[in-house]
Amino acid sequence: MSAQRMKKVCIVGASGKLGQYMVRHALERGYEVVGVCRERSVPKLAAFEDRITVVPGPTNDPEVIRRAVDGCDGVLTVLVPWRVQQYASGTAQAVLDHARPGARLVFSCGWHITRDGKDRYSRLFTLGLKAATVIGKLLRAAEIDDQVEACRRVFASDTRWTVVRGSDLEEGESEGLPVWSRHVGDPLLAGNLTRRVDFALFMVAALTDDTLVQEAPAIVGCRTPAALAHAAS
Repeated sequence: MSAQRMKKVCIVGASGKLGQYMVRHALERGYEVVGVCRERSVPKLAAFEDRITVVPGPTNDPEVIRRAVDGCDGVLTVLVPWRVQQYASGTAQAVLDHARPGARLVFSCGWHITRDGKDRYSRLFTLGLKAATVIGKLLRAAEIDDQVEACRRVFASDTRWTVVRGSDLEEGESEGLPVWSRHVGDPLLAGNLTRRVDFALFMVAALTDDTLVQEAPAIVGCRTPAALAHAAS
């Protein structure tokens, strides 16, 4: 979808750190923005209250999503494996079911998501993921497996989706649009670090980048040593 046709955007999970950065980037592009977040998180969007429409409610509630995405040309969704209640998969399914036909759908997740099984992870990464999965379930605080299920549903859909897989994140001033590869383990991604503001920048830029339709780019900051070496070569 061209930038000229992208006019109204819904941001699901707008109150989080990544979501707020996406709101800023979308507003800078002149988009009309609808934000979705849990009711108790609405005050986090106070800085934008006169510039965006906020739809409060659980993001895995189909009715909340149906109202929020109505008339939107693009939907940016933060897939959060929150608690043990199929929150990520419920959110993804609601977006897939209710976004208008032809809308650009861009989802965020971590490097642990793999589309074709060709990603290569370090032993340390794999062990850390297993530990986080077990601890999250024991504490009933996170359901990482459900984020995997959410992405499986996205990958299986015939919508104009992109799943952006982020590296470790840090705060700081923008360094520019991150670089990406189809597979974790690519030398380009060796830096494993991205500014959160730039993760959000990539998400918003993907709305009008048709080369990313039905791709699952793994991203990393454009100023990491590996990314700079790749650019120089």
